[in-house]
Amino acid sequence: MTHDSATSAVEGSKASAKAYLSISIVVALAGAAWWFDPDWLYGWIKVLHVVAVISWMVGLFYLPRLFVYHADAATGSEPAVTFEVMEQRLVKVIMTPAMMVSWVTGLWLAWSGFGFLGIWLWVKLAAVVGLTVFHVLLSRSARRFAKGENAWTARQWRMANEIPTVLMIVVVIMVIIKPFA
Repeated sequence: MTHDSATSAVEGSKASAKAYLSISIVVALAGAAWWFDPDWLYGWIKVLHVVAVISWMVGLFYLPRLFVYHADAATGSEPAVTFEVMEQRLVKVIMTPAMMVSWVTGLWLAWSGFGFLGIWLWVKLAAVVGLTVFHVLLSRSARRFAKGENAWTARQWRMANEIPTVLMIVVVIMVIIKPFA
């Protein structure tokens, strides 16, 4: 292991630890707030949900773009190794924690704000399940890239990059327009 990769591993571990510590603090505070149920709680949970969704979506848009470039890099080359580090950090430090916070806060909002009622809400949840499945596909693909086992071309990754866009549009329509309300 070279000095640069050792430094990257240490920095990645520190960033990951900070992310999980932050999530733990947020979850503990959310639990305390839920227990005491103050009037301001719903609005702040909604803020946290929107921030988490934005962070998650950024990752869902950016990771396939990294895969486009990674697919064209020679396995084991310096660019490929750099992409592997970027991909792993994006998945572990940003995307997965943001997805988890999005789900927890989203389900809480759906339960407390709407009682899980409304066809629009169920369509939105179906689209979010689709985003989650895509997230899992991307996470597995990042691991395959790290092993030098990518099976998709850069063109296929460009096309896959449209999946979260379509699902996000469905979510936004359901939340704002509520066509089946």
